[in-house]
Amino acid sequence: MIANIDIGLKKIYSGKVRDLYEIDDRRMLMVASDRLSAFDVILDDPIPGKGKILTAISNFWFDKLSSLVPNHLTGDRVEDVVPSHALEQVNGRAVVAKRLKPIAVEAIVRGYIAGSGWKEYQRAGTVCAIPLPAGLKEASKLPEPIFTPSTKAAVGDHDENISFARCEALIGADLAGKVRDTALALYRAAAEYAATRGIIIADTKFEFGLDESGTLVLMDEALTPDSSRFWPADGYEEGMSPPSFDKQFIRDWLESTGWNKQPPAPRVPADVARKTAEKYEEALIRLTR
Repeated sequence: MIANIDIGLKKIYSGKVRDLYEIDDRRMLMVASDRLSAFDVILDDPIPGKGKILTAISNFWFDKLSSLVPNHLTGDRVEDVVPSHALEQVNGRAVVAKRLKPIAVEAIVRGYIAGSGWKEYQRAGTVCAIPLPAGLKEASKLPEPIFTPSTKAAVGDHDENISFARCEALIGADLAGKVRDTALALYRAAAEYAATRGIIIADTKFEFGLDESGTLVLMDEALTPDSSRFWPADGYEEGMSPPSFDKQFIRDWLESTGWNKQPPAPRVPADVARKTAEKYEEALIRLTR
């Protein structure tokens, strides 16, 4: 199990899950570790094989959705940029990515009402301050997917939901509109495909950057169990929280411990880590095979 990786290249960033290493001024190596973040806290115990699964799922979606928006992959082979002695450490969990200017919002799309959105709806009839029809139940499908951006917090801080007007103020009206429209198009296309594989994508988060010519580029990860809420269609029932293929499983376990969601997190038992890994693996198999 790999939580942190040293491959001899200069590390330029370490996130909740991914580490970035400098190749040159236009390219970087992105490595997905087995770390898991829940409630914005990185757990001490890695999830075996998680980084490889996330990389495989993201690469699948980058290819499938490439007609809708360019992505960060350069097409270069990892083995051509990583020292031979370090290849085993990054095998299956690394990609060569373009160095982009990150857009300072996270593009969240919700097609169903769940989690914090359901709690807000019960209280105010809204999700991220967007009014919704009366009478929705937990896990109800929304009349149309909605775009609910958030700030992109530093590691250890909490993301904050923001209005579309605030999003426009942060990144500009034209770019905000392009991010919204692209994120919604990606979600619709992905949700339509996933439905053919027995998976409901309840919601998801995209991250975008700009290349040197100002083109919008999909980056980081795409439609993984870390960035999305995946439900099995055959286990879906409106009015209750469905079982999931994502890290909601470990979130539920953490909440059952009475943890206050401040670091350090509880140690994860081996059986909980294993079951979490199995759920990620099932999502990969359903989507790609």
